[in-house]
Amino acid sequence: MTTKLERDRGEGRRLRRLLSRERELWAAGFSRVAGVDEAGMGPLAGPVVAAAVIFAAGDGLRGVHDSKQLSPARRGELAIEIRERAAAFAVVAVEVAEIDSLNIYRAGLEAMRRAVGGLGCTPDFVLVDARRIPGVEFPQQVVVKGDAKCHAIAAASILAKTARDELMARYDAQYPGYDFAAHKGYATSAHRDAIRRLGPSPIHRRSFTLLPHPRLWD
Repeated sequence: MTTKLERDRGEGRRLRRLLSRERELWAAGFSRVAGVDEAGMGPLAGPVVAAAVIFAAGDGLRGVHDSKQLSPARRGELAIEIRERAAAFAVVAVEVAEIDSLNIYRAGLEAMRRAVGGLGCTPDFVLVDARRIPGVEFPQQVVVKGDAKCHAIAAASILAKTARDELMARYDAQYPGYDFAAHKGYATSAHRDAIRRLGPSPIHRRSFTLLPHPRLWD
């Protein structure tokens, strides 16, 4: 049976691995390292949300992990801790009208660009999950599956995911019948059935008719 001490040591080793990129950048003189990630690229409805997070050089928060690997309750707890502990953070939503105007790929990049711009301080370096952010003047490093490999990106993934889930819960109250609080706008069978029954709501992405989803708008 694993003891608490062993679990604590294991978490300490995991956190050190997660901070490896930041430690290298801090050692190279980049004191304000921002992690950036987004949530909500795939759903049929709702905004795409991006977050950017900077921790003080040398700082890391135990428990931070890829948001998809955490329970909703644990994500909520960590989001509060990240907001309290971070040297700077920003969370930005790009709403459906802009998603339909830009397309979802460009809207996700725009959300991340705005999150970096909203930090309130100038980052020295940006670590971003999977994609390079256009229009950002600071040095960037693209980290594939960065939310599982990089502390700052993982923290950003938690803020983005929890913020988007909260928005979808509000939309659930505003547009009853779609059950947005449960599926968060993703294309579940229940969600598709609700669209066929009720028609699209104002927060459904009309541009997604161009993607290989079932023809929900007929």
